[in-house]
Amino acid sequence: MFTATLIAAGRLRAGDISAAADALDQAGCAPAGWSWLDEGAAADIPFGLDPAAARAALEGGALDVVVQQLEGREKRLLVADMDSTMIQCECIDELADYAGLKPQIAAITEAAMRGELDFAAALDARVALLKGLDAGVIDRCLAERVRLMPGARTLVRTMRSHGTRCVLVSGGFTRFAAPVAAEIGFDRALANELLVANGLLTGAVTKPIVDADTKLATLRAEAAALGLDLRETLAVGDGANDLPMIEAAKNAGGLGVAYHAKPVAAAAAGARIEHGDLTALLWAQGISRREWATER
Repeated sequence: MFTATLIAAGRLRAGDISAAADALDQAGCAPAGWSWLDEGAAADIPFGLDPAAARAALEGGALDVVVQQLEGREKRLLVADMDSTMIQCECIDELADYAGLKPQIAAITEAAMRGELDFAAALDARVALLKGLDAGVIDRCLAERVRLMPGARTLVRTMRSHGTRCVLVSGGFTRFAAPVAAEIGFDRALANELLVANGLLTGAVTKPIVDADTKLATLRAEAAALGLDLRETLAVGDGANDLPMIEAAKNAGGLGVAYHAKPVAAAAAGARIEHGDLTALLWAQGISRREWATER
């Protein structure tokens, strides 16, 4: 049995759900009624046939839709990207702003996230442009520019309260990832280390670079350490360097999610969140608000 979870916090109506059920019926998916997860916010439509046809029938509208197998929908491992996924900015672009280089560096970032540039080479090129920047700017940037994505704390703290291990793996920098992970509530954070000498950025990071392959390896290693199949995992990100882990989770029957993502990631993901915040991933797992951890 499969389920299509419809998500539109504060604006989901019974008529929307009935229309979606009719669309599933017309697509030959054999829907079997529907039920609220949280009235006005999220609902499930169980169905018996053809999840690909269900996605084609339902995605792309004003609602977020997650189609997956009903059994095992609540995941035991979360591996998440940081920049533009768990936080609202790209940290390297904000650092570049303090150096007067934001347009130049942001253009490289955007191209890399679209999959048009090799990630490691693009990171080296961007970091090299920051050579000589006062390392004290990192803490200033963290305080002034880095804001959590809405729903980040609720997502991670709720999943951890349900016994799920939560790992932040970022192609960004440890000086941001460590405090962000602590504030949100992750079990572990992995990112690149900016090298500093005499209080200034050297224009380099430690090697090997945390990249798409690292993210995939982290998903697999964390799952293996917990004795989990990848179908029990949730991988979420927004850019091309998140594709391997998103596809691995999806292809194993887990949940590979593109969150407000670049087209290359959205096209390959098993689910897309395009309208709501990160709490959509709790509804996708069948977790209603009464079970959510409070943000403190």
